[in-house]
Amino acid sequence: MADSGKSTARHKPATLFETDSTVESKTSGWMIAYTDGGSRGNPGPSGYGVVVQDENGAILAELSDFLGMRTNNVAEYSGLLAALEYAVEHGIRRLRVISDSELMVKQMRGQYRVQSPELRPLYEEAKRRAAKLQVFQIEHVLRGKNKRADELANQAMDRGMRRKPESRSAATAPPVRPLRGIVKEGRITLLDGSLPEGTEVVVMEEKALRERA
Repeated sequence: MADSGKSTARHKPATLFETDSTVESKTSGWMIAYTDGGSRGNPGPSGYGVVVQDENGAILAELSDFLGMRTNNVAEYSGLLAALEYAVEHGIRRLRVISDSELMVKQMRGQYRVQSPELRPLYEEAKRRAAKLQVFQIEHVLRGKNKRADELANQAMDRGMRRKPESRSAATAPPVRPLRGIVKEGRITLLDGSLPEGTEVVVMEEKALRERA
């Protein structure tokens, strides 16, 4: 077959660097993705967060999603997959992922075997997506250096659990409105108004209400 003249470099599998000290990692054209995943219960309500930056630190995107009832490690891999998908879809050729999951980082580097049947397909999909890049690098950092991705993961879990983010002030909660009623044989009959079904009711004596007022 005649040579078409097109470069075949883009078909080479991605290179995994063990550290960021190589000459290659200092060249231009990198996208950096801070990824994190969490689970409240392990398994429990879970989510991931990803902060995408260019090589100068400018934020390109912030990604997060609620995953349902999953383990912490599944959530970590889901964040990695989201970062890889973003890179592929936006034509990024060099991706550096920074994660506080030592397990995932060492599995992606080939230092740990992937023995979990739950993680195996996620690992294999991550390898397939990474192979579409010219260069792929993944690093482990302590959680304190991954704060924003952690915040995004927790926000995703809050959304999925229909919880208000913890950073919101309790002062925004609706005021408590006392209602008067009669309690007889375990039943409460309101004298002034009604409440939606499922509303929590605290019964107080008339004297306590006056003191509270």
